[in-house]
Amino acid sequence: MRGAVVFALASALLIAPLTSASPATAAIDDETDATGPTVSVTAGVHGVVQPDSAVGSIISIDNSSDDDIAAGLVSLDIDRTPLADSAALSAWLDAGASAGEFSSLGIELTEQIPASESLTVSLIATPAAVGTLADGIYPLRATFTSGAVTDADSPAPSTASADTVLIVESGTARQVSLVVPITATPENGALLTADELTALTAPNGALSAQLDGVAGTAAVLAIDPLIPAAIRVLGSAAPHGAVAWLERLEDLANERFLLQAGDADATVQARAGLAELLQPLAFTSYIDAADFVVPVATAAPAPVSTTASPTPAPTGTAEPVEPTIPTTDELLSLPAAETGILWPIGDVQTADLAVLSEFVGGDATTIVPSTSISGVTGAALEIDGERVLALDAASSAALSDAAAEEDGTAREQAIVTAIAELSLSGSGSALIGLERDEHRTADALRDAILAVSAVSDPVGIDALRSAPAASATLTAPVGEDRTGALHALLDDEARLTAFSSILDEPLVLRAPERLELLRLIAVADDDADTFSTAVADHRAATVATLDAVGVQQPSPIQLLTSAAPLPVWIRNDLPWPVNVTLTSIPSDARLDVQPITAVVAQPNNNERVKVPVEARVGSGSLNVRFSLTSPTGVHVGTDQTASVTVRAEWESIGLVVLGVLIGLLLVLGVIRTVVRRRRGGADAAGSGAETSDAAGSGAETSDAAPEEGPNG
Repeated sequence: MRGAVVFALASALLIAPLTSASPATAAIDDETDATGPTVSVTAGVHGVVQPDSAVGSIISIDNSSDDDIAAGLVSLDIDRTPLADSAALSAWLDAGASAGEFSSLGIELTEQIPASESLTVSLIATPAAVGTLADGIYPLRATFTSGAVTDADSPAPSTASADTVLIVESGTARQVSLVVPITATPENGALLTADELTALTAPNGALSAQLDGVAGTAAVLAIDPLIPAAIRVLGSAAPHGAVAWLERLEDLANERFLLQAGDADATVQARAGLAELLQPLAFTSYIDAADFVVPVATAAPAPVSTTASPTPAPTGTAEPVEPTIPTTDELLSLPAAETGILWPIGDVQTADLAVLSEFVGGDATTIVPSTSISGVTGAALEIDGERVLALDAASSAALSDAAAEEDGTAREQAIVTAIAELSLSGSGSALIGLERDEHRTADALRDAILAVSAVSDPVGIDALRSAPAASATLTAPVGEDRTGALHALLDDEARLTAFSSILDEPLVLRAPERLELLRLIAVADDDADTFSTAVADHRAATVATLDAVGVQQPSPIQLLTSAAPLPVWIRNDLPWPVNVTLTSIPSDARLDVQPITAVVAQPNNNERVKVPVEARVGSGSLNVRFSLTSPTGVHVGTDQTASVTVRAEWESIGLVVLGVLIGLLLVLGVIRTVVRRRRGGADAAGSGAETSDAAGSGAETSDAAPEEGPNG
């Protein structure tokens, strides 16, 4: 009865033949309206089934529109002509192009799908329906068709389909090693800060997600050693979450190996003619010794028992000890890490392999993409006597997409694609390496790893390294030549090294510069445009640093005395004090200038310096050139020239004028004093004469009086 109903409904749906439904890439019909239904499908275990077995599939129909979708049916169809290679797989998944005809594996009825809801249908194709299929990869299509229009109120019919593959595999599972890189790039380009570590190792942080995704799996970890170094340099000041993260990393059972610091590319260093791989400089400028002082409790002495005067037993005391500063190797190390593995950019040439091997002591295992290998499948290879592990490029790219995909449906489609690519690559051991990605979610990463483990025999990278190696040939074209940029960066670094001699601690400038250089040539930044831009920006920043200390352009100077200091300003835009020597050279001998002046310029400051000078002639114009050198004699900044006008005779003229004025004042003072005295003497004489006259008149009057008496 059910079969009759399905047949009747299928006969009524005359919208389009099921075997010619419009294809959909991954999950959605390209010709379906964006508001219509979308379909996704998975079959078997991530697409994999055994021969002559039933095929279980899950078909999901999503109604993202505002209208209900009428009941209908879904069908599952297979093209029994296997896909021949990776190109055919891409053509099918990307464009729906296949070589054969489709036949039905089954049909299921669907219910009405309300607006903004989805429906999941399980469809199981019996072994009889599937038939005998040889090992291979077969195009598989799921099609949904809604009900026919029966009246004006019926929902409009719609159709959508999704394309995937069915992977038929018999025999033993393939040995597969999966490598997950764990990297983190600081905003300043050097070393992760405490704040960045706090965010990255928080429960929802990016680094925590990486460990959540790999914990309990067979994934091999490729770790940037600057992550543990950034945590360890903080000592007791390290965020608790970061310390716990590092302890968790060290305790994981996963195999691991260390990338070069900053994930730097070893190939460009080999081609640049370097004798050894670039290494981080000492981290002392990042370390505060106070964070490495551990108080040690001294043992309390035994109490002395006396009956006469008992005393309390002394207690233990904590005495600080000298800080134990970890070495650079200790900061960068990771317990149980494999050694001798290099994972450079994929354009490695045969001539590079021997140099890469010497970089790690003559026994390197270099990971290269399978696209660089000619005519040989399998992971363990030997090229010109050097050990190589071939990375399955196609499956690695697809699985990287899956590990970065937050949508579960799209992630499953990417996983199926990755497994299909892996199946097409051969039957021997295989190596899959995820792309560098610092923003994967834990769920996506874990799903990708476990999916591969479910259809393969997971092995560690050490097992691949020790497996018998097949002879192969490298055929990769040489990529962008980055050696010129590296040479330029190294030249800039040498200039900064010489310049840093002005600092009390040169490593505060040199150590970050080396770390930034390593990150600039990182494997993850292999895009030509991105790399060129980053190098140009870094070189511009280097020029700015080299120009951060110098002599300010002086204003014209008027020298009005024969001996006086010349004011000179030293600019220091660095965040540290600098030690420089100011050299002053006049353009001729008319001015005697102190040639050398030691200067300590404070950070982010303009320091005023007084340079003693002495004029040897009365007047004239000349120039004085000022330059700076470091304590080791390295020229610093740009030289500046001051225009000096000497007017030393003005000092003599001024002294003469001043002497004359003083002499005049003295003469005037003397004259005034004499005049005053003369006037005082004259006045006194006049007063005496008047007094004498008055006395004489009085005498005469006295003498006359007696004479008048008798007469009277």
